[in-house]
Amino acid sequence: MQISVSKALLGTAAALSFVASAAVADDWRAWNIHSDGHPNTAAMDLFAELVAEKTGGEVNVEVFHGGVLGTQPDAIEQVQLGAIDVGNFNLGPLGSIVNEANLVSLPFIFRDVDHMFRVLDGPAGEQISTAMGDADLLPIAWFDAGARSFYNNSGPINTPDDVAGMKIRVMNNDLFTGMVNAMGGNGTPIAFSEVYQSLSTGVVDGAENNLPSFQSVGHYEVAGFYSMSEHLIIPECVCVNTAKFEALSADMQAAVVAAAEEAAAFQRELWNEQTQASREAVEAAGVKINQIADKTPFQEAMVPVYENYLAANPDMAELVALAQATE
Repeated sequence: MQISVSKALLGTAAALSFVASAAVADDWRAWNIHSDGHPNTAAMDLFAELVAEKTGGEVNVEVFHGGVLGTQPDAIEQVQLGAIDVGNFNLGPLGSIVNEANLVSLPFIFRDVDHMFRVLDGPAGEQISTAMGDADLLPIAWFDAGARSFYNNSGPINTPDDVAGMKIRVMNNDLFTGMVNAMGGNGTPIAFSEVYQSLSTGVVDGAENNLPSFQSVGHYEVAGFYSMSEHLIIPECVCVNTAKFEALSADMQAAVVAAAEEAAAFQRELWNEQTQASREAVEAAGVKINQIADKTPFQEAMVPVYENYLAANPDMAELVALAQATE
């Protein structure tokens, strides 16, 4: 599986080819919030190994797992400042820093996970990468973080009409409450720690998350139907401080990017395995999982959500159009 990196990202390589390659070893620190056993932890460890191998030891990466270097907001700021060199970040929180990153938070903007990666590997992804690089958060690879889908204890969701009248727990974001409301439901932000109890007592009728989270937090015990709406597909990046990356020679830049691409391919494989294992576990527990044959009605229901968003963010219109036009 080949992962394309933004042409804009590698565009600096030729301009910097005069930089001496015989530099002293460069030691980088990398941030990762996940702990042992998570696909991203294994992938970031592989990234460090591959960087050392491919650069001949000219760049060495030490990965600090479990968020020991700070919270994600702290780590994002530290990468921007250059105090941390690399971070594995979810794109959701980056939207407050890089407006273009908000594309991935639009409901049903992607048809599925493969489509999301095609968008990121295409012209829309180039715009996002360039904007992130300008903010000193240069993405050199994209990780899979799954697709969020609806689950409830009433029945399968196959069309927007099936959401009508349902009270669905969503994250605290106007886009997400608007998504449910546009289908005739009631988008309800409540703390994640309260979702299990709220489902079991009927405070909410349903919620939404990816399959590994649905299983790991036990929501499958109180929600017997999981519908593959895949309405939110928010990836993660391996982001490097832009100045740190641009200080490398062209050869070293290419080596670091190649290491990140290989690590991302590995991470995606591990994520797929984890998702399949979670699916098998919840199905064995009695959960009914249904595919949604046609997501077009859901996308059509999002028209007012997009209209409101683009009215407030007209500069995002071209990027949204690029993503929607990607096959």
